[in-house]
Parts: sequence; C-alpha cells; structure tokens
Amino acid sequence: MKKKRKEKNFSSFLNNPIDFTLLITILLLLSIGLIMVLSASSPSALAESGNSYSYFSKQLLFAVLGIIAMLFISKIDYRFYQKFYKHAWILAFILLALVLVAGRKVNGAKRWIYVTETLSVQPSEIVKLLMIIFYAGILVKNRDELDKYAKGFIKNIILLAPIIGLLLLEPHFSASIVIIGICSIMMIMAGCKFKDFLATGGIAGIPLLVILIIKEPYRLQRVITFIDPWKDATDTGWQVIQSLYAIGSGGLFGVGLGESKQKFLYIPEPHNDFIFSILGEELGFIGCAFVLILFAIFIWRGVLIAMRAPDMFGSLVAIGITSLVAIQVIINVAVVTSSMPATGMPLPFFSYRRNSFIYTTV
Repeated sequence: MKKKRKEKNFSSFLNNPIDFTLLITILLLLSIGLIMVLSASSPSALAESGNSYSYFSKQLLFAVLGIIAMLFISKIDYRFYQKFYKHAWILAFILLALVLVAGRKVNGAKRWIYVTETLSVQPSEIVKLLMIIFYAGILVKNRDELDKYAKGFIKNIILLAPIIGLLLLEPHFSASIVIIGICSIMMIMAGCKFKDFLATGGIAGIPLLVILIIKEPYRLQRVITFIDPWKDATDTGWQVIQSLYAIGSGGLFGVGLGESKQKFLYIPEPHNDFIFSILGEELGFIGCAFVLILFAIFIWRGVLIAMRAPDMFGSLVAIGITSLVAIQVIINVAVVTSSMPATGMPLPFFSYRRNSFIYTTV
C-alpha cells in the first residue's frame, strides 16, 4: 500500500504544470544574454583566436545543455535531494579541498580545476547549490530550535565556517559573500531571529570583514579605488571608469546593438563580469530596465513558488535558488555602476562563465 502511495505521489509530481511565466522569463534572459555575449566578445575573440564567434559558440553550447538539463531535472521529485543533504556538505568540503590541492593558480588565486587544457570546472559554483540543499535539510531537521540563539542560530551558522574557510584560502571572497547571503536568508525564512544576525554581524561579522579587507592589499586597493576611481584612472580605476563611460554613453535608447565602442579592448574581458556595461551602452536605459524587470519577475516567481511549496524543504530550496540569482544580480549591477567596490561577480544568464548551464539547470 505504501509503495503504491509513493508511486502515485511521484507520478503526480511528474505531471505538475510548468510555471510558464518563469520558463519564458528564463528563456528571454538566456536569449538576451547570448546576444550580448556575441556582441561583447567578438572583438576580444577575434584578437585572441581569429574567430569572432569562439566565445559565443561555447556559451551557446552550454546554454543548450542547460535547457536540456533543466527539462530533465524538473521531472525529478525535489524531495529526493533531502535524503542526501548531509552528503551535500561533505561533497562541498571535498570539492573545495580538491581545488586547493589540484587547482591551477591563475592571477594569484586557485579557483578552477582543469580536466583538460580546454575543459575546466569551478567547484564554488557547484558548492553554492550543494549548500542550498544542505541548509534546506538541516533547517528542516532543526526546525523546533531555530528561534533559540545557541541551539538555533549559532548551531546552524557554525556549520558554514569550514566551507567559508576553504573559499577564503583560494581566495574566493565573492563566492563567500554569496554563500553567506544565501544561507542567512534561508535561516531567516526558516525561523531564525533576524536580531540574532544583526547582533552577531555587528559584534563579529563587520570586524572580521574589515580584517579580511585590510589583510589583503588587493582588497584594500579595491575599496580605495571605489572611493575615488579617478585617482588612478589608468590603472586600478580603469575598468570601472570605462564601465561608467559605456553606461553613460548609452543614454536612453543606446548606441545600437553591436555598436559599442568600449568593448574594443577598453573594458577588459567585456563578455564576463562587466557585460552589463555593454548592455547599457548598446541598448541604453530601456534595455537595462527591461533586463532588470526580467530578473525581478524571476525573483517574484521564485518567491511565489517557495510560498506555495507543499513542505518546508521545498520552500527553502526555492528561496535558496532565488536568493542565489538575486544576490549575484544585485552585486554585479552595483559593481559595474560603481555603487560598491569591485569584486568578481558574474551576471546570471549573461556573463561568459558557463553560467547559462548552471542557472538554467537550477
């Protein structure tokens, strides 16, 4: 009888209707992202490989793979992942430790594992998803103690320390911020008290952040550059100044698709973290507003799905994935508009980092 009930539940899950608003939003973001990668990367690709389409073709491949994976994974009952939430934490720890042992150092940081010269994996992107599954599972398990400071807040937040520690050893400061943000939102939504975050953040979090910034000269330099990028306009302030030039020259309607001037080797790697600048230059305020509205719709649908989830685990997974996209969009746009110090934060569905595969899948 139990077996039949389980089969019925799983069959019912497979036949659940698709959220077409969310699906169309994702496909629109992915399509615009591909167009912008093609436009932004063509000068760099031509200069590096002699092929204007080299970055675009790879991004298109991973986008197609992402859509296929999305359709497949959408048919898997999310409750299946709850059984393995502890394994998710262990796997995250192993992946980050493996980076430190077998990763290749690029620009002073170990963040990538190279399988071949052309195929590489960034474990921190996978770890973000693993931590969402882990925290959804552990918060469900500890739901009755979440309103307590020691047994709720401290007990759950301390589980994050080893993961963040490994990320800081790479170092990968931006990924640490994203994961802390995601897990904090999930804990608050699950029932942890917001005042506990404020108190602990004020006493320990802010001083630790200041120490981490001061300890590494490049982080301190980014803060100084943020305060006055024109003080060193030809070196540390170059990228953000060129980004502001690009966005400013776009005006209301933009200079036209493919007509950007800043992508011609003014903005370093314009198809990566600063692709929003090229979007602003070519499509103007209207184009930027349209893309941000699409992201807002994505977040709205994610929150709605979380509210309608039949159980706590599903709700927390939904809010975790929504937070993952939302935090990265906010930080990326803030960086390219010089609203916060620069950090390596990709724009979901847009930046050339195979994010189309990761985000379409989730």
